[in-house]
Amino acid sequence: MLTPDPITMRIIDANVNRAREALRVMEEYARLGLDDASLSAAIKETRHTLAQVVGEFEGRTGHDSPSESARAKAHGSGDHERSLIRARDIVGDVGCDVGTPTEYERADAMHVAKAAGKRLSEALRAVEEYGKTIDSAFAAAVEKIRYQGYELERRLNVTMNARGRFGHVRLYVIITESLCRGDWFATAEAALDGGAGCLQLREKGFSDCELLGRAKRLCDLCHSHDAVFIVNDRPDIASLCGADGVHLGQDDMPLSAVRRIVPSGCLVGVSTHDMEQVKAAAAEAPDYIAVGPMFQTPTKPQDHIAGPQMLAAARKLTSLPLVAIGGIDKHNAVEVLSAGADCICVCAAVIAQPDVAGAASGLRTFIDRAAREQPPDR
Repeated sequence: MLTPDPITMRIIDANVNRAREALRVMEEYARLGLDDASLSAAIKETRHTLAQVVGEFEGRTGHDSPSESARAKAHGSGDHERSLIRARDIVGDVGCDVGTPTEYERADAMHVAKAAGKRLSEALRAVEEYGKTIDSAFAAAVEKIRYQGYELERRLNVTMNARGRFGHVRLYVIITESLCRGDWFATAEAALDGGAGCLQLREKGFSDCELLGRAKRLCDLCHSHDAVFIVNDRPDIASLCGADGVHLGQDDMPLSAVRRIVPSGCLVGVSTHDMEQVKAAAAEAPDYIAVGPMFQTPTKPQDHIAGPQMLAAARKLTSLPLVAIGGIDKHNAVEVLSAGADCICVCAAVIAQPDVAGAASGLRTFIDRAAREQPPDR
């Protein structure tokens, strides 16, 4: 470690403060703006890690005399809390009065949080680079925090944007030919006519050529109805057909890998069946999280039923859109929505019915009514 340069310490101090402030701004929006426990906890943990790393750095760069150290400890502080503050010079800072008009313009609280994410990475880069001239271990530790900051910024932005991109979907219908009473394409069209806002193509036994052909047809159909089109399991097919998104199960390709395959605007949803899976999914910030099964279903019999109680627990953890799935029909849809679902996903309850459009319309009526009856803060 080299002898600290007062100018360098002054730069580090200014940017450490900027980084801490940015993290606090991001944390407050995640906590109070999004009501997202998972994200706010992750930001808080990073803020504490930064404080610890900076404290250790200050402990290694403090140069008080023994008498000064004794006086500091008697007042509840130590050298490590004072070395950067000693370098601070607000009066002599020529940048205090320098600014741009856009610094004071923010459209809303969401844009405040987004700006803080950019400010965080800039400040941490400055701390890291100038820290290299004094303490390489400190610089390396800040580099790790900088990468954590990039991920936090990504999670914050995905979470903020998810409700805008997928949050309008209320009825999500899975299309599987074997469960359709009539022609699969006509069934899909009827589901859309009945009010489905999203269709997912889920076919396990088709060749890639057949699956791609059907995906292209269904994609065009959905877009003609201003609906979202999702492909199950296959990011490659989703990318090739121009789908709006891809849905992943627990045994499918990891979300992080899928993000590298699909276009940047592609939605990615993840299935979860217990709270550990919900926590893991929330940490990766997909565009929506499917939670289920809510009830036992003949379509996919399960040994474990997550139930509405798990959905309610997931709602307390994350503000990402939650899609409830499994055994849902018009008799239990309100219970699921009351537990915190933003959307319900069905299969046989719509596509296996004699009147597909009527079944979809009936469910959509229940959903819309339940949404109107929700408290204002939901």
